[in-house]
Amino acid sequence: MPGGRVLNLSSTQRTALALAWLALLAVAGWLLASQLQVSGDLRKFMPEPRTAEQKLLIEELGDGPGSRLLMLAIHGGDVPVLAAQSRQLASQLRGDERFEWVLNGDSPMALEDLPDALLPYRYLLAPVAPGQLQADGLRQALDERVADLASPVGGQLEALLPRDPTLQLLTLLEQQPRTPPVIEGVWFTEQADQALLLLQTHSAGFDPSGQQQAVDAVNAAFAAVSAGTGTQLEMTGPGAFAVKIGNQTSREASTIGSIDSLGLVLLLLLAYRGWKYPLLGFLPLASAGLAGLCAVAIGFEGVHGITIAFGFTLIGVVQDYPIHFFSHQRPGLSPWANVRALWPTLGTGVVATCIAYLTFLFSGVDGLRQLSVFTITALLTAALATRYLLPALVDPARRDMADQAWLQRLWLGIERLPRPRHSLWLLAVLAVAVSALAPGAFWQNDLSRLTPVDPVDLARDAQLRNALGAADTRYLISVDGTDAEQALARSQALLPLLQAQVQQGNLVNFDMAARWLPSAALQRERQAALPEAPALAAALAEAVADSPFRADAFAPFLADVERARTAPPLGVADIQGTPLAGAVQSLLIQRPQHTLALITLTGVEQPDALAAAVAAHGGTWVDLKQASESLVAAWRVRVLLALGVAMLLLTATVWLALRDRRRVWRVLLPMLLTTLVVLAVLRGLGIELNLFHLIGLILAAGLGLDYGLFFEHAGDQRAAQLRTLHGLLVCSAMTLLVFCLLATSSIPVLRAIGSTVALGVACNFLLALLVSRHLHKEVAHAH
Repeated sequence: MPGGRVLNLSSTQRTALALAWLALLAVAGWLLASQLQVSGDLRKFMPEPRTAEQKLLIEELGDGPGSRLLMLAIHGGDVPVLAAQSRQLASQLRGDERFEWVLNGDSPMALEDLPDALLPYRYLLAPVAPGQLQADGLRQALDERVADLASPVGGQLEALLPRDPTLQLLTLLEQQPRTPPVIEGVWFTEQADQALLLLQTHSAGFDPSGQQQAVDAVNAAFAAVSAGTGTQLEMTGPGAFAVKIGNQTSREASTIGSIDSLGLVLLLLLAYRGWKYPLLGFLPLASAGLAGLCAVAIGFEGVHGITIAFGFTLIGVVQDYPIHFFSHQRPGLSPWANVRALWPTLGTGVVATCIAYLTFLFSGVDGLRQLSVFTITALLTAALATRYLLPALVDPARRDMADQAWLQRLWLGIERLPRPRHSLWLLAVLAVAVSALAPGAFWQNDLSRLTPVDPVDLARDAQLRNALGAADTRYLISVDGTDAEQALARSQALLPLLQAQVQQGNLVNFDMAARWLPSAALQRERQAALPEAPALAAALAEAVADSPFRADAFAPFLADVERARTAPPLGVADIQGTPLAGAVQSLLIQRPQHTLALITLTGVEQPDALAAAVAAHGGTWVDLKQASESLVAAWRVRVLLALGVAMLLLTATVWLALRDRRRVWRVLLPMLLTTLVVLAVLRGLGIELNLFHLIGLILAAGLGLDYGLFFEHAGDQRAAQLRTLHGLLVCSAMTLLVFCLLATSSIPVLRAIGSTVALGVACNFLLALLVSRHLHKEVAHAH
């Protein structure tokens, strides 16, 4: 007899083996946690983009300038305090490699931030005002510098003056779009009650680790500069939200996991009256989770956070396997004989559910492939652990679950229920009608609604974005070119149109790479306008004669202008590793065959009219919201096709296992009806369906299939029916606990899965009871 020698083990030895298994899992979990790379990139749950707009959307979501912005507001003090803290905070963060640039209205970068060889190019990168390099213009500039040196910012300007008396460097740096008023050299709100800063992180928007480090760096720097002053810092932006969501998800996961674990322990203690059952029931579950994570870690580059969150659902699925085993144990039956008798039914349910998730491997969505590998590996591991390991650890049963009086009374009450005949068809028709006729959109296409960002935070983000003149997150203009030079030149051609739109009030502001790095042609045009060395020297001598400055103080300035007049134009490669690179690279996407120049927009008032004007001038108008909706629609089609294939394969699996049309129908009918009922309830409540509702429906269908299979397995034997009822009651109670907790989550993904599966569990259990064979037969005999 297989496992015979194991049966000779004492209870103490079985317990020792169980604890050894648990210790092995703990060590494996520790090793896995130390190596696991967790990703929060939502792009992994999107299909391959097909259109140019969809490709741009995917790039923008992760690496675009909008996804890497952090907006800061310091409040709770008077203007001098807030201004001083803004300067100190900006100074600390500008030296931090986690940020590409930091702006606060003060000088965005110091003179030494630019390599010495690039400083003369300020006259080519930014326009020189007419007459600025003539005697009158220089005289006015020197008068202004005298006043500046007496101001609070004089110390910062002193080192800059010999090379840049006209502050051309600041002209270049101030091309960054902004609207806040400047008070004491830094940005403030219109009410002058908050100092504002704008940061761009080096890490991509959906790099949770990088964004967490950036947010932590900001908080640490602010804590240092604000100590003892009582001022407060607010931070918004995609990265700040991602960090907040990640922390929120972690807290909720910890809470839900703790309650689930406690509930599992209490439920198993109550159901089986033995302290070993919680330990033994936990082992297949923990083994399943670790195996699933290992499979994903081996097969993919990082494990998505949603995949890990989905692991919670396994508590309500794989826990069914040991529970069925425990409920069917009885005196006189060895654990090995028990598990062999259950295995055909249990194995059929496992295979069918695995087939359903196997179709996700062909969905074209990397995140769904991860879910598929994770779920299939976990289900198989839990089933095999229950079949081949758990029986060796279970003590011989001392009682039969079928002998419990309360269970017998419950079953008698169930048998008295009227037999459902046409009512099932009526239920199906009613569910279809509600789903089809419920008001509101059937599908949810808005990606932003999948994030649990508090509406208050979103409103605050909009306020700061408006105050800072930060780019809108919806609209973009893209300009294509064969190389960077052509893309810069073509985007530059849109400048007159966009400037006119700003003047007309249809647009608040815009930004483009060509503002920081003009095309070579424009740089040459500006070179031609620069005065030759003798003329500039004469004009400067005339201006200096009327000022308190020494005659030779500005020799570096003369050298820079002459260098700018004769130097070759700057290209993208020339600014690598400089502060200018971040501003240019975020708006200039270089691909192998072409380059895309992006133009970000702020305060778009008439998008349709602006889109038409942009198209007429050779640009491409991009509505990222529209692109995301089309991407979600394509995503859904592929998932629905995968589900259709899964349903066919699942039906075929049940048919091969049962080989009887009526038996197959009794197993599948509760699952099919439940799917229709859950859809009707969700739609009746005004809920728009998304991908995660579909995942929940698959999970609920797998559970319903198990319920139907086990009721069918019980046959007409009363004792077997009672044991099956006991096992399914414990299974459904545990599953309801898990998914009801998920349904209360503030995370839309978990809430969608939790609410869908919780409804599905309740409906599947009730319908499987009503449709099961023994019930039909016995009620028919009663009549």
